[in-house]
Amino acid sequence: MKLYTSVGPNPRVVRMFMAERGIELPKVEVDIRGGENRQPAYLSKNPAGQSPALELDDGSFVSEITAICEYLDEKFPGPSLIGETPEQRGETRMWTRRIDLNIVEPLANGFRFSEGLKMFQSRIHCIPQAADDLKKTAQRNLRWLNGLMEGKRFVCGERLTLADVLLFCFLDFGSQVGQPIDASLANIAAHHARMKARPSAAA
Repeated sequence: MKLYTSVGPNPRVVRMFMAERGIELPKVEVDIRGGENRQPAYLSKNPAGQSPALELDDGSFVSEITAICEYLDEKFPGPSLIGETPEQRGETRMWTRRIDLNIVEPLANGFRFSEGLKMFQSRIHCIPQAADDLKKTAQRNLRWLNGLMEGKRFVCGERLTLADVLLFCFLDFGSQVGQPIDASLANIAAHHARMKARPSAAA
């Protein structure tokens, strides 16, 4: 197997997930700033033109970060970051979905439609006038999650999961592009600090 990776929070989620699971794979850097991911050679691997992409041993490809992480979690031995039981897997997938739709997507599009507009305007349909509202949506949903994180070490209680990795990587990215964590969100800030202290955060 081989991981096609790049700068950005999406591939970082997969790299951090792999680091937590102790999975090592060959990596190929893709120059997304230069638009390599929009060229025919890369599009033949991932028609969505996004990073990352995982090349399997049979030459086929899996893309989308949650799909890649779930595949790797099943493929390699070791403690699962999705869950050991149907109940744990259901809980992890529920929270990963909620974080992805309610926090990650508005945060990322808020960036793409404003600070990242120069890079993305020729690649995707951008809505600059929606940027501020998207950022506010992400912050509102973070406040909701902050309340639900009271007394929890991780999103799923005491169990580190893909949901934690996803949340951390995108909030860390947001803090670098004008969407810092509100200091009043003590539970989110504490979770972020715990995740940042993990060796996998350097992946």
